[in-house]
Amino acid sequence: MANPLFPVPKGTETVNVRIIDTTTRLGKLPLDFLMEPAMKGMQCMPDMPSWSFLIEHASGQKLLYDLGVPKAWRSLSPFILQILEGLATEISVENDVIDILKQDKIKADQISGIIWSHWHFDHVGDPSLFPPSTDLIVGPGFKDTFCPGYPASPDSPIRECDLAGRNLREIDFSEGTKTGRFPAFDFFGDGSFYLVDTPGHAVGHLGALARTTTNPDTFIFMGGDLCHHGGGIRPSKHMSIPSDLSATMPAALFPCPGAEKYEKLLLERSGGLDRPFFHPAPMVGTDFAETVKTIEKAQEADAENNIWFVSAHDPSLLGLVNLFPLKANDWKERKWREQTLWAFLRDFDEAIGVK
Repeated sequence: MANPLFPVPKGTETVNVRIIDTTTRLGKLPLDFLMEPAMKGMQCMPDMPSWSFLIEHASGQKLLYDLGVPKAWRSLSPFILQILEGLATEISVENDVIDILKQDKIKADQISGIIWSHWHFDHVGDPSLFPPSTDLIVGPGFKDTFCPGYPASPDSPIRECDLAGRNLREIDFSEGTKTGRFPAFDFFGDGSFYLVDTPGHAVGHLGALARTTTNPDTFIFMGGDLCHHGGGIRPSKHMSIPSDLSATMPAALFPCPGAEKYEKLLLERSGGLDRPFFHPAPMVGTDFAETVKTIEKAQEADAENNIWFVSAHDPSLLGLVNLFPLKANDWKERKWREQTLWAFLRDFDEAIGVK
């Protein structure tokens, strides 16, 4: 058997994963704020959800990876509100994640930890709705950069009320564990769930890798904002645009004009067929070189057919996959990876002349 492109340490334990629609929708976010080069017909990003993931371990511990936008987002720190005012982005939120959990009789005090992929407003939610027994789990450099929070530090993007009275746990990746080429932290110590060091987009950016089945092993890779669109990670030198896209696309959702038009568009944009349609825009507060390196490492996971890479704002999941309260562990059997992998191409209809 060939060595995997993205090796993961062996393990016999799994976690249950449930994908939560946080009800966050972000509209009219300028494309050039996140990605380059410009794309005809895409002055703004497609309307973006913000996924949360409920991770349930055999021990009974429950974790949340990301919380979306808080319902009371106007009470975010002045630093964040000033940024949002400048962007003029449309923000819609119907429920906080804790309210969604309650619909399945999961209480706030049953959540042992909240993992922030990073500190941006569309991921942090409202941890103050959880009791002090719920840890807040963050990536390297978070404490030195952001603590104390607002108002103790007037310019901090983080609110002190989200941190007060709870354990703020900053992950240390020095133990040497790796998933693929990423430093990783075996959260439960049994190989069922890893936090992944995915730097670049923001200080302390964390991905997560959940083992969803064994014999054979399958995984869900929660990518956070390491990329913001399927065209920001695909295609790659490990995975080309399929010659027969219709074999992977739900025809009713996405009548496919054929791979050739997309390949022509890609060549015009990047000069090759083994590069993504977009690269990250050099945003304030990010490390561009690290962001690119992180995407390149994640492409190795994305190309493995036993790993389903899900970025935080991927709209292709809507209407295609089972969401909370249903589990996502059977994603491979249900072919969700194949159905969502190239769905982003529909955003390019105008660019290829079919709209």
